[in-house]
Amino acid sequence: MIHKTAIIDAKAKISDNVKIGPYSIIGPNVEIGEGTVVQSHVNITGETKIGLNNKIYPFASIGNDPQDLKFKGEETKLEIGDNNKIREYVTINPGTKGGGGVTKVGNNCLFMVSAHIAHDCLVGDNVILANNVPLGGHAHVDDNAIIGGNSAVQQFTRVGKFAMIGGMCGVVRDVIPYGIAHGNRSILQGLNLIGLRRKNIPNKEIMNLNDAYKEIFKNENLTENLNNLSNDLKENKLVMEVVNFIEKDKKRPICTPFSK
Repeated sequence: MIHKTAIIDAKAKISDNVKIGPYSIIGPNVEIGEGTVVQSHVNITGETKIGLNNKIYPFASIGNDPQDLKFKGEETKLEIGDNNKIREYVTINPGTKGGGGVTKVGNNCLFMVSAHIAHDCLVGDNVILANNVPLGGHAHVDDNAIIGGNSAVQQFTRVGKFAMIGGMCGVVRDVIPYGIAHGNRSILQGLNLIGLRRKNIPNKEIMNLNDAYKEIFKNENLTENLNNLSNDLKENKLVMEVVNFIEKDKKRPICTPFSK
């Protein structure tokens, strides 16, 4: 199960049925859950906890120091859930003292070749980062979001649940749940209707969300538009998820159809 050339610190906690390939290095404060496969030439270090049945491909670097000049070697953590696929050359950094001290990744995610998850990021379940997608520090990516190849998410930016980001896009504004954004700098293009249908959301609820979208983004005065939403629309759970996302305290402006 563990190749003879792998270097595993005696203090590391390796569960049953874990496979570790040739020349991989596991540090002293690493914990790896049952069924996880670590292929060859993988480096896992730091205060890193990895859950069940993950698959980590060659040359991934997990848990090494944050790329933050303010980091002074303080003890921080990285937590990765279950059933994730972490492809070649992916890098995932732990948190920093200034950002809460922990980076978290959920379950059932796919991080394609050369994706990067920076310090203090929070990544939900079923998230897909395509090839060469970096998340800047403190970014939040909610459940079921998909970010297309060669796109980059600026630090402190939020990407809502079921959002879809097109390829080669600079995401510099928060993208609402169920939204679609693309362009050189992210511009909101509508709703992720395909994702909603795949989730088996009733058509009536999708239509209500679409009506709310038109009202919220009919002009650039989002605050007034939110205040003028009808009570019928506010009874829709999907609509309120979008409203709450927009109204929540944030570091970045909201991505809109008027973004420049």
